[in-house]
Amino acid sequence: MLNNFKKITIGILLAALVIEAGATTFNAYAQSATAPTSYGSGVDLINIPASSLSADEAASLLFMREEEKLARDVYNALYATWAYPTFQNIAASEQKHMDAIKVLLDRYALTDPALAPGKFTDPTLQALYDQLVAQGSISLVEAFKVGTAIEEIDIRDLQTRTQLTDNADIQWVYNSLLNGSYNHLKAFANALSRQTGETYQPQYLSADAYQSIVTGSMGQGNQGGNAQGMSGRSQGMGRGGRWQKP
Repeated sequence: MLNNFKKITIGILLAALVIEAGATTFNAYAQSATAPTSYGSGVDLINIPASSLSADEAASLLFMREEEKLARDVYNALYATWAYPTFQNIAASEQKHMDAIKVLLDRYALTDPALAPGKFTDPTLQALYDQLVAQGSISLVEAFKVGTAIEEIDIRDLQTRTQLTDNADIQWVYNSLLNGSYNHLKAFANALSRQTGETYQPQYLSADAYQSIVTGSMGQGNQGGNAQGMSGRSQGMGRGGRWQKP
C-alpha cells in the first residue's frame, strides 16, 4: 500500500507538467503506471531503475534544480511588475520542472539546494537572478527578452547534460523538461514579436536549432548553438540581451 501511495504521489507530480499561455499540453509526466515519455512510449519514470550516480551527474541535478528555480523566480517577479499572464503561467510550469528534478534528488538522496524565492545556493545564479530581474523591470519588451534568453540557455544546459549522463531516469526527465522549454521559448518569442512587430532572432541557439523548435522538429540531444549555458559562468545579462560580466 505504501509503495502504491509513493507511485501515486510521484505520478501526480509528474502529471502536472503542462505548457502555458497559448501552447498545447505536451506528452510528459502522466499517471505513474502508464505514462509515456514525450519522446517515446511504454516507459515511465517510476519503472526506470536508479543507477549509480557520478559526482558530475549529482552536480548536474543540483544545478538544474536551481536553474529551473531561477526561471520560476524571475518570471514570478516579472509578473508582479507587468501583470502579463505568460509570466505567471510559465512560472507555474517551471515549478513543475523543479518538482520533477526534486523526485530525482530524493531518489538519489541528494540535499535540495533550493532556498527561498529570489535566493540561490549557487552564487552565479544569484547574480544572474538579480540582473535578470533588473533588466526585465526596464520595460515589457526587455522582460520578454529575459524570458527568451532564459529558455534558450535552459535548453542548452539540458541538452548538454542529457548527453553527459547514461542514467536512463535522468535522461527521461531532462528530455521531458526540454519539451517544456521548447514551448516556453516559443511563447516568449511570440509575445516579443507581437509587442515589437519583429520576427524573433535567437540569441544563444543556432538559427537551425531554433527553427527546429519553432516547427516542432527538434529531436533529442544537443542540437548545437552559439553560446555556453548558465552553468560555470560568473556572468550576467546585459541590457543588450547578451551575457556580460556583472
